[in-house]
Amino acid sequence: MSLQNKITQAYARIKSHIIKTPLIYSPQLSEKTNANVYFKLENLQHTSSFKVRGAFNKLLSLSAAERDNGVAVASSGNHGAAVAYALKQLDAKGLLFLPENTSNVKIQAIKSYGAEPRFHGKNCGDTESFARHYAEKNKLAYISPYNDIDVVAGQGTMAVELEQQLKNIDAVFVSVGGGGMISGVGAYLKSISPKTKIIGCLPENSPVMAESIKAGYIVEMPAKLTLSDGTAGGIEKGAITFKFCQQYVDNFVLVTEDEIKQSMRAFIESEHQLLEGAAGVAFAAFLKTKNEWLNRDIVIVVCGANINLVDLRSVLNNY
Repeated sequence: MSLQNKITQAYARIKSHIIKTPLIYSPQLSEKTNANVYFKLENLQHTSSFKVRGAFNKLLSLSAAERDNGVAVASSGNHGAAVAYALKQLDAKGLLFLPENTSNVKIQAIKSYGAEPRFHGKNCGDTESFARHYAEKNKLAYISPYNDIDVVAGQGTMAVELEQQLKNIDAVFVSVGGGGMISGVGAYLKSISPKTKIIGCLPENSPVMAESIKAGYIVEMPAKLTLSDGTAGGIEKGAITFKFCQQYVDNFVLVTEDEIKQSMRAFIESEHQLLEGAAGVAFAAFLKTKNEWLNRDIVIVVCGANINLVDLRSVLNNY
C-alpha cells in the first residue's frame, strides 16, 4: 500500500481523536512579504503539537493486546507528550524515555498526562537506541518519533486537511528533525498536486537531514544548542524518512538562531499566538527566501507551541 493511501486511512482512523486545526491567512505578513501567507496552526492541536496525529495512528494500529501489553517511546519531548496524552485517552500504558536535557516544559506536560518519564542519554539518538532495545528486550511495542510508517502516515494527515482548506498551494514550509512530518505531508500533497513545492526547514545548528540528503546517506554530526530543540539531534541509521525526504522534498533551507528568533517575534506580533523554536524555523526559512515566492500561495506549518519561559524571554529580549 502506498504512503498516500496509508495517510488517507490514518485520517479516517484518528479524526475523532484530533483537532482539525485552522489554516489562517495573515494579511499583515502577506503584505510585508508580497505573498499570500497561510499558517497551519498545529500549535492549537492537543498537547500543542502536531505529534498527536502520529501517536494516535500508531496506537490505534496496534491490536488491543499489544496496547494492553504496553509500549516504549523515545522522544525529545513533544512526541512523548503526544503518546502520553493518547495513552491516557485510550486507557493504555507505556514507558517514556527522554534525553537528559529535555525542556522542563515538555517534561511537565508529559507528567500532566499521567506518565512518568525516564531519562537516558544526552541526545535523541542515544535515547532512541536505548528505548528501541528496551522494547525488544521486554517485548513491548516501540513507537519511534519518526522512523515508523504508521507515525509518518499519522503526521501526514494534516495534509488531508490542507487539501480541504486551500484550493491552491504553491509551497509548504515544514520544519525537519527526523523527517516524519515532512515525509507524510510531502507524500500526500505531491500525490494530489505535484507542482506544490515541499520545503524542508532546519536550524544551521542541527541540519542533519539536509546534510544527509546532500551526502546520500545518513550522517552523524556533533550536536549544537538550538532554540529548535524539537528538531535537534541525530537520525537513526536506516530511517525510512531518509528515502521519503529524497523523494518528496524539493529543497532545504537552513536558518540561524537569530533568524529563528526574528521570525518568532514577527509571528507573535502579527498573530498574537505562541510558537516554539521548531515552528519558528519554518517561518524563518520562508522569510529568508521570500523573494522566490512573490504573489504565491504559501503554507507555513506552525508545528507546536511548547516553549519554556527562559527561551521565550530570550526571543522577546530587546523587543
